[in-house]
Amino acid sequence: MTEEQNQLGTALRRWRDRLAPADVGLPTAGRRRAAGLRREELAALAGLSVDYLVRLEQGRATRPSEQVAAALSRALHLETSERDHLYRLAHLPLPGAGRISTHIPPSVQRLLAALTGQALAVFAADWTLITCTPLWGSLFGEPAHDPADRRNLVRDTFLPGSASAPLPRSERGREAMEAALVADLRTAQGTFPDDPRLRGLIQECTTRSPRFARLWSQGAAGALGHDRKTVTHPVVGDITLDCDILTVPGSDLRIVAYTVAAGTPAAEQLDFLRVTATRAPLND
Repeated sequence: MTEEQNQLGTALRRWRDRLAPADVGLPTAGRRRAAGLRREELAALAGLSVDYLVRLEQGRATRPSEQVAAALSRALHLETSERDHLYRLAHLPLPGAGRISTHIPPSVQRLLAALTGQALAVFAADWTLITCTPLWGSLFGEPAHDPADRRNLVRDTFLPGSASAPLPRSERGREAMEAALVADLRTAQGTFPDDPRLRGLIQECTTRSPRFARLWSQGAAGALGHDRKTVTHPVVGDITLDCDILTVPGSDLRIVAYTVAAGTPAAEQLDFLRVTATRAPLND
């Protein structure tokens, strides 16, 4: 099959070849025949089987799902224009304007790779978890074990049985934290009034949670900010951490960072979890 006949596979191989292991937080030790990522490395980052990636690159599979295309875009650190090109080659509709994006710019991907030893996670505007560092998974429970449509902070906060692990406790109190989260979600609704996933989330929480319905009816809008939270961990016990939410100019992504001061008991607890942290990709 020629490159012209297999444009999708050719593009995937070229994008994979240009991405160094260090760019995605992988070790570079040992002999490598090529400077780029190996197939098994890209497959692991995207949450795909190696066999399926081989079929995509060889042109034996030509129509990946939107979920697979989104996962490959993130794993390959594609710019927005490159992501759109991937979608066109895969015969998929482009991610629509006015819809909440789960695309992570390459600069943010590099930031996560450089800070892989920290407890960081990237959320979409509706507080759907997109990706996280290994330490985040060790601290809060491995999110890759949860279905993609269930990894949402709002749903975990208000719907019984949604959270796979106890949520951290805010020093401001549960009511204040919940009110701030709902106000933040209303701000997202103002930005993305036609997003179907956001509409569905609001409808589900309004129907199933009287607490959410009451706070939503108040109409407050705002943005989550700095907080101090305590995580109850099954191995190391209670850990109190600073929680900060960082934004990316030109993007509606939220980068949530949990940090502690060096030399404190909490830092020792995080160091223990850091040793046991493993990387697990999130599937869409």
